[in-house]
Amino acid sequence: MARAITLAGPIPLSQYMGAANAHYYATRDPLGERGDFTTAPEISQMFGELIGLWLADMWDRAGRPAARYVEFGPGRGTLAADALRAMAKAGLEPPVNFVETSPVLRASQAERVPHAEWSLDLIGVEEDMPLLVVANEFFDALPIRQLVKTDMGWRERLVACQDTLFLPIVGDRGFDQIIPQHLRDAEFGSILETSPPTVAILRALAKRLLEQGGAALIIDYGYEGPAIGDTLQAVRGHEYVNPFDQPGEADLTAHVDFATLKEAAEVEGLVVHGPVTQGAFLKALGIDARADSLSRAHPDRAPSIALDRERLVDDEQMGELFKVIALTAPGWPAPEGFR
Repeated sequence: MARAITLAGPIPLSQYMGAANAHYYATRDPLGERGDFTTAPEISQMFGELIGLWLADMWDRAGRPAARYVEFGPGRGTLAADALRAMAKAGLEPPVNFVETSPVLRASQAERVPHAEWSLDLIGVEEDMPLLVVANEFFDALPIRQLVKTDMGWRERLVACQDTLFLPIVGDRGFDQIIPQHLRDAEFGSILETSPPTVAILRALAKRLLEQGGAALIIDYGYEGPAIGDTLQAVRGHEYVNPFDQPGEADLTAHVDFATLKEAAEVEGLVVHGPVTQGAFLKALGIDARADSLSRAHPDRAPSIALDRERLVDDEQMGELFKVIALTAPGWPAPEGFR
């Protein structure tokens, strides 16, 4: 990337982020204590089990149609394995499709869900039945654009390279006309983020749900925007690092704008529920009862189960920052956890 930028000039932040993450995810398993970060399914089986029961409940109240389980960015396959186990107890044993680009993670997923089928996007998923979709910490890794308020107006943040040192700069093309009216007079240095790939994927998913029926559950850390703020971050070895240092060797993410997700889905004709916080959602689904049940079955693990539950739902940990929305096709039942 350094050579390309040096020869051709600065590139948009979105292009930099896309190239860096493509290399990052293709070359490693980033999860767990030995990796760079830990996701909710890796913290506790309770997370995936409750999502599986949520899907099974939707399926049951929709009339128990033949349906496919589809997961975007399924990590090691841990969430799917836990969810499928819970679904099977409710009588739901769907075919499984994983939307995954990483060959390393596909290998891990195959160990946990050997009967899954893989594709690079939704185009590879058959159109024969309703879809039960999960996307946990998927949208945060999609490339973002950053627009910066300067004394010349709003300009896009680009990434330049000098002697293999990457650094953000401001471009000279104006973007004032696409800035929401109430944000155009923001202070100099203000940053507004957008994610065109997020909208494109959401619209493609909406089209499939409208044609085939089904529901989607999206869980990620984020906010309801549009709002001013720089949320680009890089994590390596469970610590925050400079996003412009060693691209491709750290996980680059940005907070998800749930208002944009909601608007994109509603424009396409889906019914949107939420967002609600992850803590409220998991409590509504019965995580407290599940934690008690696990503790009784495994008294030696009771303290760690309590800590895992707290990590998932406590406002100071994942409970408040992470948000949840559900998308349902017209005619499908209203989901639990959003009342």
